[in-house]
Formats: sequence, C-alpha cells, structure tokens
Amino acid sequence: MEEKKKKSIGFNIIKSDPTDGHGGFGGGALSLDNVSPVFVDIDEGEAFIDIGAMHARSAVEKGIKFLPNKDDVPPGKPYWLVWVTIDRKEDGPYYAGVTACEMTVNREARRGYKSLPEHVNRMDKSIKRHIIVDHMDERSKEILTGFLKKHNEGMWERSSDELKQGLAVSNN
Repeated sequence: MEEKKKKSIGFNIIKSDPTDGHGGFGGGALSLDNVSPVFVDIDEGEAFIDIGAMHARSAVEKGIKFLPNKDDVPPGKPYWLVWVTIDRKEDGPYYAGVTACEMTVNREARRGYKSLPEHVNRMDKSIKRHIIVDHMDERSKEILTGFLKKHNEGMWERSSDELKQGLAVSNN
C-alpha cells in the first residue's frame, strides 16, 4: 500500500496582492518583494547583496552547519546579515526597514553561529519598517552606511532620521 503524502500549505512569496479586496485565505500576508539581504563582511570591509539568504542558501551560508549556541562554534569570520526593506514615498523610494543579525562562519570547521529565530524575526521587523542597528559595531555601521549611500544616494537621503542616527558613528 502506498503512503499518501500529506498536503501542506507552503510559504509563498506573493508578487502582487491576489487577495486584494476579498480578505480570504492569505489575507494579511506580507510581501517579500521589497526585502533584500545585505551581508556586511567586517574583515573585508565590504557589503554585498546575496538573495540566496532569503532561504538560508547564500554563498556565506553554503556548506556550513549552523549551531544556535555561539560557545559551541570555533572562532570564525564575523558577518552581519542585514535585512533592508525599500518603500516608496511621494518623492521616491527610501530605506524603510533595516535590521541586523549577527553571524559567524568558520569555513575550515564547516561550522557557524546564527540564531535562526532572530534572523526570521528581524526579517519580519524589517518588513514592518523597523530600524534595529544599534547593536552593530562601529566599523560595520560605516560599511553598511557606505553601501546604502553608494547603492542609491537619493534613497539614503529620503530615509528616516532614525536610520541615519542608528548608523551614525560616534567620533570619540
């Protein structure tokens, strides 16, 4: 006798709002269309977008077994995974939600640290237009600020003071 596969409701990325007007199944779903995962490579002093991070399949994450306890992971290369959500105002697009998650990767040991619940929750917060960057180190804030400005100066200018202040580097 063949075992029937159980049907499940999978996670869908919604391109346009198919529930517009009827509020039935899928009503209130969040769209991932305007979210980009930006990695901040602290050691290299660079930031880059890797869409593979949307499903934990970025170049940084491939081949690594992530553990939820930082103490169980050998020292590794530090990264920030920053969820950047773009929205539009009357005068143009801007960085609406920016949230950062810590991550370390030890390629030789094929182990890394990240908190999956934190990554999921921070992506959700970014989609909901929150700014959570105050826990980042100064160098990472500089790298991210430079990346966002270089990507689109106008979007940076139209972004909230909360984001600009959150990424401001203190000159002590």
